[in-house]
Amino acid sequence: MEQATLQINGSPAKALLTPLDLPSWNEAFLSIDGPKTPVVGQRYRLRVRPGLNGWLEYTAISPTRIDITWQVPGFHEDGVWLIDQGLVTHSFEHKGALAAVLRSAYRGIAAVRLERLAAVS
Repeated sequence: MEQATLQINGSPAKALLTPLDLPSWNEAFLSIDGPKTPVVGQRYRLRVRPGLNGWLEYTAISPTRIDITWQVPGFHEDGVWLIDQGLVTHSFEHKGALAAVLRSAYRGIAAVRLERLAAVS
């Protein structure tokens, strides 16, 4: 499991809850297609680098917690975003054969994602 925390001014929840804009700050995502407003359980079509297709789904949405899960062949991520008065903690866990191969490439990515989130919040 990867985890990092960062104080973010602005509206991190708003950026996290704008699913069609996630590719603008998460470089792993090439495109997301689905409704503009997320609803728990709604699946989005997802395309990730290097061109794999899968899905993304919000599994929890509250003022203090947003959970997002996504999957492509051989790779599954369960991600959590905890928000407490601008202090944002992001953690995620990966499963699958491709995830095992890419494990070292994801070290430090929780902190990178938080920095990118801060830039768009």
